Amino acid sequence: MYLNEASFFTFEFIILYYKITMKKLFFIVAFCFFCTIILGQVNDSQIAIGLNHTIKSSILNQDRAIQVYIPDDYENSEKSYPVLYILDGQWYFLSGVSIQKALRTPGAIPEMIVVGIKNSNPLRRTLFGDENEKFTNFLKNEVIQFIDSNYRTTQERLIFGWEAAAYYISELILQEKGLFSGAIITNGGYASEDIVKEFSSEEDIYLYMANSRKDIYYVGSSNAFNEILKNNNPKHLIWKYELFNDEVHETLAHLAIYKGLRYYYHNFDSPVFETIQQYNDLGGLDYLTAFFKERAKRFGGSDVIDNSTKNSLIWLAWNRNNFEYFTFFMTKFSDVLSTKRYASAYWQNRFGQFYLKHNDYENAIKYFNTGLITYPNSNFEAKMQQGLIEAKSKIKN
Repeated sequence: MYLNEASFFTFEFIILYYKITMKKLFFIVAFCFFCTIILGQVNDSQIAIGLNHTIKSSILNQDRAIQVYIPDDYENSEKSYPVLYILDGQWYFLSGVSIQKALRTPGAIPEMIVVGIKNSNPLRRTLFGDENEKFTNFLKNEVIQFIDSNYRTTQERLIFGWEAAAYYISELILQEKGLFSGAIITNGGYASEDIVKEFSSEEDIYLYMANSRKDIYYVGSSNAFNEILKNNNPKHLIWKYELFNDEVHETLAHLAIYKGLRYYYHNFDSPVFETIQQYNDLGGLDYLTAFFKERAKRFGGSDVIDNSTKNSLIWLAWNRNNFEYFTFFMTKFSDVLSTKRYASAYWQNRFGQFYLKHNDYENAIKYFNTGLITYPNSNFEAKMQQGLIEAKSKIKN
């Protein structure tokens, strides 16, 4: 193509304009990106999960660091909380906190204060071993006293220890009466038969032990301790030993804390059943009555079967298509049917359809009518109208 002088000048101008425009655009984009980074940095904030305290220990003759986590609603409540003490907090304090967060407490377990007690080698082995009495005095008279004086705590205390700390706690939980209501130990632990025989308590004390066959260093002593406990079966010591053979010496601690807390608080949450057969095997209503009485004794609150359990049993029978137990639970737990949960066309239709399916036409009509009258123009109206017509036709026939 032929370009005259004027055309060439125009073409050069366009190129120059384009270059200037692209440079401006580049600087504008770079500036915006830079501003975004700056703004992002300004808005950054640290994630805080607890406080560090220093205890000037006269017993150990040194400054000792502890970590303290308090529940999210601590500042906005007047409640007192159980405390989980974690030995070797430099490693496992965050495990205790993360389990609190992951279980969305209170639910499976209650909200707790978590205290991590930091240690360092080789001192930790000395204090958990030859100088364990000194460490117990420090724990009892300085750490626990500090926590109880500065935080709202209950008398419910649990303690966790791994490896060397597990051996220390094995004897501590049996010898220090009333200091802890439960202990979790993993990858180690042992108490002699004499210590086990001397154990005495008026209250139930819980002990959870975990190890792995792959922990070739310490599983032998865990197994031996388990045998001593089985042979003596001390009164008021409620204990459990589990092996997790996919884990090794260094990997089991976090899982052990979780499993130990779930074991200790086994009856804190409402019971859930997999099948109607399981419900019957456990003892049915007698089991539930005893469960809630024991729960109230341990944790307070009502000793009657709660609505969560009533709901889950009704749903279990419906889900397993067990009309016999569905009818039983609907009758036995009729009080729960008037709660807000069932105040919808959804549930009236669901119940109506289930009764219709099992030829209980009177109850089907009852729930369809309630759904249509109480919750008009719902998404289930057509289904309920059709079900109502079918149920009435069956009665006439």
